[in-house]
Amino acid sequence: MPEAQQVLISDSVKRYTLSVLVVVYTFNFIDRQILSILIEPIKADLGISDFGMGLLSGTAFAVFYATLGMPLALVADRWNRRNLIGLSLAVWSGMTALSGLAMNFWQLAAARIGVGIGEAGCSPSAHSMLSDLYPAKERATALGIYSLGIPIGIMFGLFAGGAIADAFGWRTAFFIVGIPGLLLSVVVFLTVKEPPRGHADGQTHVDPDQKNPTIIEVFRHLVARRSFVHLAVGGGLTAFVGYGLITWAPTFFVRTHNMSLTEAGFWLGLVLGIPGGLGIVAGGWISDRFGARDTRWYLWVVAVALVAVVPFGAAAFLVDAWWLSLLLLCIPVMLGNFYQGTTFAQTQGLAPIRMRAVAAAVLLFILNFIGFVFGPPAVGILSDLLVGTFQNDALRYSLFTWGFVNLWAAFHYWRAGSHLPGDLARAKNE
Repeated sequence: MPEAQQVLISDSVKRYTLSVLVVVYTFNFIDRQILSILIEPIKADLGISDFGMGLLSGTAFAVFYATLGMPLALVADRWNRRNLIGLSLAVWSGMTALSGLAMNFWQLAAARIGVGIGEAGCSPSAHSMLSDLYPAKERATALGIYSLGIPIGIMFGLFAGGAIADAFGWRTAFFIVGIPGLLLSVVVFLTVKEPPRGHADGQTHVDPDQKNPTIIEVFRHLVARRSFVHLAVGGGLTAFVGYGLITWAPTFFVRTHNMSLTEAGFWLGLVLGIPGGLGIVAGGWISDRFGARDTRWYLWVVAVALVAVVPFGAAAFLVDAWWLSLLLLCIPVMLGNFYQGTTFAQTQGLAPIRMRAVAAAVLLFILNFIGFVFGPPAVGILSDLLVGTFQNDALRYSLFTWGFVNLWAAFHYWRAGSHLPGDLARAKNE
């Protein structure tokens, strides 16, 4: 790389951009997940079943979030990614605030769809920007730090949602968490710089007249790599477990352990936030370290972690003491997040520069379609089916079954790691 290109972007600019994107992603998950702590009061107020709340928590949001992520990523590969992130942030924050005005299932579903549409423009653009700022050997760590927005957002969403709902009602909770995002969008527009495409790979002189690949072309490119197919399926199954847990764990502690919304939000916020954040950073860091010696370990680290979480996750929903349940949950929450940084990073490594935003969107489509579209409502359906047998413990046994899906996910990460060295070698020659 020429010396002029090496100093084109300073370390301080990289750190600032990454920091702002972490905050944006934090708001993304605050607005996405706040509904989970509000399930019980909304259900009581609007008369919605567990299955219906599962649809609102997952499907209504995720279908539009996952589907529109790809066309919006196509825009990101052609347009200013910073502007797309700022605009998307303004849209989903406004729709979160409007959720507080809903008077029935359909109005709340419409607001959740709006949140999904807005959030669809965030992560593909952010992944593409960060891949232009950080080289391959640092990419899993950088994307792992970006993914800290997930546990931080969940933590603050549960903290704020539970406390505000107990004090002022569930509608006010939506207003209070939605409005600050509108202000943050202004910060994004005014202070974040768009990085040159290909900068971190030494390819800043990308021909602007070169035709960008279509969504179908990107999809075909990725599915031709067996490592991507396995890591995408494995990631989707891991997200299936994660979104089911995140969505229904607050309700589990309210129903089974008689916690208030404030108590459930506080304790689960700590569990999902701190161990979850440690897991994301540690997973990216460990994957980068082991993967630098043997490329297969970029993904084998995840396979080992997913096998290890299974007994702890199962035990967490069977014990009678609330504090022990929370303590046991720390292990699957931490290790279950190991997949985040390296899954996103290896996808970026498998994609040419002009495909990266769409490649991220294709991955997110698969993760969210398997995990978010099906995870929360599936937990709700099983809970409704088990009521006749287990009464108030139906949700307990519904969640108990969830962790075993991690074994299936671990198999796919093991296979993905086996194919990764050859697929990355092919990508370097394209």
